[in-house]
Amino acid sequence: MMSADIPPSSAASGFDARPKPGGAVAILLCTFNGARFLPLQLKSYEAQDFADWRLYVSDDGSQDATPRLLAEFQNKHGAARVQIRQGPRRGFVANFLSLICDPAVAADYYALSDQDDVWDAHKLSHARERLAPAPGDRPVLYCSRTRLVDEQGVEIGLSTYYRKTPHFRNALAQSLAGGNTMVMNEQMRRLLMRVGSDVKVASHDWWVYLLITAVGGTILYDSVPTISYRMHGRNVIGSNESALAKMLRARMLWQGRYKTWAEMNVAALERVENLMTEENRKTFDLFRRARKESLVPRVCGLMQSGIYRQSLLGNLGLLAAAVTGRI
Repeated sequence: MMSADIPPSSAASGFDARPKPGGAVAILLCTFNGARFLPLQLKSYEAQDFADWRLYVSDDGSQDATPRLLAEFQNKHGAARVQIRQGPRRGFVANFLSLICDPAVAADYYALSDQDDVWDAHKLSHARERLAPAPGDRPVLYCSRTRLVDEQGVEIGLSTYYRKTPHFRNALAQSLAGGNTMVMNEQMRRLLMRVGSDVKVASHDWWVYLLITAVGGTILYDSVPTISYRMHGRNVIGSNESALAKMLRARMLWQGRYKTWAEMNVAALERVENLMTEENRKTFDLFRRARKESLVPRVCGLMQSGIYRQSLLGNLGLLAAAVTGRI
């Protein structure tokens, strides 16, 4: 299994070797009516202690002051450093994937960014230091915990630290870290481009976790947060921390939302089945077939696949979903 900090010894197949990256970072920011908090996020880019960054923004049809704020930021730093384009207007997942897969975006590393967070000054330099020693001929992803803040920016806690090993068997059951913490190398970005921006998945960050684990890439999961994740009415579910978020997720499970997400993820993974490691192909096949079975074969098949969540409560919920056919 992969370690959170030590790359596995065997390289994933299907990727061309490239020179070790020099270090330039493309910040990939997706916006939609984010004027309320966007200025603080933009200021946190300016405060980075790592200067070799370029900002690529995909705005998904904002009707508030977001376009004006972005234009002002572009005028301040120049069109060469800040590039703005229109998103596909098919939701945040399609917006992020369209930006990630845009061949006009070029760098050594790619940092995903939400519009309402605040980055620590060493966010990019820290991620780059973690990524630089990793092999340049394989997909590598850095991700981390987050510092939780309220709408006024007051710290209210940290996101959960997941102690179990990042693995494809975990990715089939849940996402590991927020996309707003993710920084990937060129090989990981090429893998996403290979699948395409038209893939239908539950969320872009979950898709990144599924894809990199499926092919046996390297995950660098960090216990140290370098961003402040702002919890407010529009994103409280995504935090995974509040009692409300947990209640809403349990409700979505019993309404069959997880089953729908799993179906989307399975269909997307079928595009890269030929790139999976042998072990992961077997796991994927067991998971895919078990979901279609009746009660006893379904539960047995899912147990045999070895899928797991990061907490005891999560695994109990997973078992309940298997028993009731909501997976």
